[in-house]
Amino acid sequence: MNSKYKKFYFIIGFSALTLSACVTKKYERPPSLNANDLYRGQNGTDTTSIANLFWKDLFADPVLQNLIQQGINENLDLKQAIEKIKVAEASLRLSKAAFLPSLSADLSVTDAKQSVAALNIPPSVGVVTETQTYKAQLSTSWEADIWGKLSSAKRSAYASLLQSDAAKKAVQTKLIANIANAYYSLLALDKQLSITEQTVKIRETDVETMKSLKEGAIVNGAAVVQSEANLYAAQVSIPDLKRSIRETENALSILLGKGAGEISRGNLDQQQPYSDLKTGISSQLLKNRPDVQVAELAFRAAFENTNTAKTYFYPALTITANGGLSSLQVKNFFDNSIFYSLMGGLTQPIFNKGQNKARLKTAQAQQQIAFYSFQQTLLTSGQEVSNALYAYQTANEKELTRAKQIASLTKAVDYTKELLRYSSATNYTDVLTSEQSLLAAQLSGINDRLQKLQAVVNLYQALGGGWK
Repeated sequence: MNSKYKKFYFIIGFSALTLSACVTKKYERPPSLNANDLYRGQNGTDTTSIANLFWKDLFADPVLQNLIQQGINENLDLKQAIEKIKVAEASLRLSKAAFLPSLSADLSVTDAKQSVAALNIPPSVGVVTETQTYKAQLSTSWEADIWGKLSSAKRSAYASLLQSDAAKKAVQTKLIANIANAYYSLLALDKQLSITEQTVKIRETDVETMKSLKEGAIVNGAAVVQSEANLYAAQVSIPDLKRSIRETENALSILLGKGAGEISRGNLDQQQPYSDLKTGISSQLLKNRPDVQVAELAFRAAFENTNTAKTYFYPALTITANGGLSSLQVKNFFDNSIFYSLMGGLTQPIFNKGQNKARLKTAQAQQQIAFYSFQQTLLTSGQEVSNALYAYQTANEKELTRAKQIASLTKAVDYTKELLRYSSATNYTDVLTSEQSLLAAQLSGINDRLQKLQAVVNLYQALGGGWK
């Protein structure tokens, strides 16, 4: 290449880098963003977090592991997120191509006929009024990225690609949590159904017992009908439990990407929640939480869009060229028919109805909105960690107290039944009250267990676990 042209291209390149640095800015995370002390219960400066655990290490149940893997493979929301990544990749390739000159080919035949009357030439003069023009040409155009417009657009597209990838991770994190929570809900409903069915059998025996005691004149007819009503109260809750089980199975089937159907599962008593709940420090949420990453990358894309909007106030340098072959006769198409043109020009916007100002103000407002959304997402993530951690702690406390309550109520049921046989000071209302209290406590105990299991899942999700 001629040294004169090398020097010319070097000057253009150097000028582009220098001038673009004056107009556009390099992205940096906002210094006003506070990612410290976002949640309670932070373990000092310990950066160990369960978010770094592989999900199979958190969930020991092999049945649950298989369900989660099936969900990752087949869930339709996750598949949509993967396709959105492909769209973002195509947009990035398009923004990179903007740096290259365009090139187009044109092959045309033009037939033109003029009016003899319009030529103002005497009829005796022989003039050819119809001509055919054969043309083959290449056209190219290239815009120099002097102010960084194309570079900012490319960085915005790259941020959008990263955002799509982070969104896919967020979908996976949420999917794992939803499958685990639905699975545990299913186990809890199974347990509640089992306890209720056992209670029905016990109360059926109670009815027979009351009838025998009535025949022995120990209790009256009121005690018999009360025992029957107590039996029906337990029986009537069974259809609702079965309906809830069916609906939970159907919801879990959707998460697994299949039609509604039965879900294979273990039982609640086999579940051992992960107990080493390390939360790390809150600033780790910036890199562990995919939804926080999505929010930051949206802000970053908006930042680059503002950079792009600024460049529209400055002149654009465009170089265009075209050349090819042109002839009036096909037989002479390759003989002395070469033509070309080369043009370079600067276009400076002067008056365009306020479009550039409106574009910049819109981009700046959208950037600020994206920043506020980023802040809100970060604060919400800290709240979710705090809530999940405290839910686990309170479930632990309730489990201990509930076990004592159930033990006391079990004794109360046994005592009142024995007293009913031998003491006139006791009536069936005492038995009824103690039995109803025992069933309620047993069902609540299952909910306590469910809360504990789901709190671990929710904490894992809140800290950003599940996608690594």
